[in-house]
Amino acid sequence: MKKLRCLTYEFISLPLLCLLLLSGCSVVPRVNALLPGNRAFIAHWPAKSDRGQIKLAVKDNIDMEGVVTTAGSEYFAKTRAPAKKDAACLAIARERGVYIVGKANMTEFAASPSGLNDYFGTPRNPFNFMRALIPGGSSCGSAVAVASGMADIAFGTDTAGSIRVPAACCGIVGLKTTHGLVPIDGVVPVEPDHLDTVGPMGRDIATTAQGMDLLQRGFEAKFAAAQAAKPSGANIRVGRLYLKGTDQRVDAAIDKALAKAGFQVIPLDDDFREQWEQAKKDGNVVAAAGVWLSDKDFRTAPGVTARTKLAIFAGDISHPAAYRQALARRAAWQRSLGSVFMKVDFIALPTLQDAVITMPKFWNGGLFEARMLALQNTVPVNLAGNPALALPVPLRYVSFGRRPAMAMPMPLLYEGVPVTSLQLIGPPLSEAELLNAGRLVENAVRPWVSIKIPMVGVTIQ
Repeated sequence: MKKLRCLTYEFISLPLLCLLLLSGCSVVPRVNALLPGNRAFIAHWPAKSDRGQIKLAVKDNIDMEGVVTTAGSEYFAKTRAPAKKDAACLAIARERGVYIVGKANMTEFAASPSGLNDYFGTPRNPFNFMRALIPGGSSCGSAVAVASGMADIAFGTDTAGSIRVPAACCGIVGLKTTHGLVPIDGVVPVEPDHLDTVGPMGRDIATTAQGMDLLQRGFEAKFAAAQAAKPSGANIRVGRLYLKGTDQRVDAAIDKALAKAGFQVIPLDDDFREQWEQAKKDGNVVAAAGVWLSDKDFRTAPGVTARTKLAIFAGDISHPAAYRQALARRAAWQRSLGSVFMKVDFIALPTLQDAVITMPKFWNGGLFEARMLALQNTVPVNLAGNPALALPVPLRYVSFGRRPAMAMPMPLLYEGVPVTSLQLIGPPLSEAELLNAGRLVENAVRPWVSIKIPMVGVTIQ
């Protein structure tokens, strides 16, 4: 059996293989899901007044004193006692009296990337204009809460992309922090030794920076210093990574956003792309094994969904042999990234390879989650431990004539979705610099659609 596992892993990532093999185990959702409305929150405490106070949403795998931490699971909701104390990452928010509006919905145990929750119900993607779209996971409720205006800032967790993927799906900003920068004591673990992080999500760069200031003392000053040091994109070098399988409209949108920001864009070579692809396989193996290590005791528990049990089973196959092999390559991958950052300030690529990911029609658990793992360009960053920023950029631009007259968003450009997501990756502890680069991109692409004086006609760029 061990020999078979090793041979299989030479050809395909074992977690993906297991998901594909077991994809016939469809997961039937509960139509009468427990949560009302857009299902962003598992527990919701709306602010009684809006007096300019920050509204913070907290993902429900982060402990809050006196509240049951469900981790998106029926089993935890029914068997866990309320947390005895806050998670360490809430300390600054508590000191400043920030109002917490609720515990945000999430995929069970943060074990799948789609954002689907079969017990509490799946949060509603704000771009559900033409079809039902996934919210992305596992911090799905955090993203929907911010996108819908129910929260200004959300705290999410990111093990393999769980902040950046829902940020991309819902058109908001998400920051994956350097591994070890923000304490994870009191956070339900997936793979804490190498991958797990806590980070902020916001509707724009400014609110995301506010969120980071609630997670790291002194961040406001760091962000101000980064803005002063690089007030424009002219002196910022960005390595552009192109990956096979990316929708060409997504790549074009990323390139246009980088050009509008005025960055010095330097294409990265095929050798680095191959290293990235290996790191993606290794990162998925480590994340899957982490699910097994953290959740194996729940693999037969009543109330744990088939989708999650499938993820736990995939991790069992990855651990221990493939897990050890993947971790053995981690240092080389970190050195490769370090070499790139000697030549560029940031690496840029799409957060997701497609801008439109629809809900599965038959809720085929394994095959759909495997597809999500293939579409997301996030886990190599977790494997290295570096920070990364996901921010929305427009898929298309529409202009009339030559001079600006007015600006407005255009919601129905590409199958109902106006934006895709740019991912910027930085060296360790470069969160302030990443947010400054994101600020430059955000300023350059806003307004998403420019309507100009109709002297010459209509141009769609």
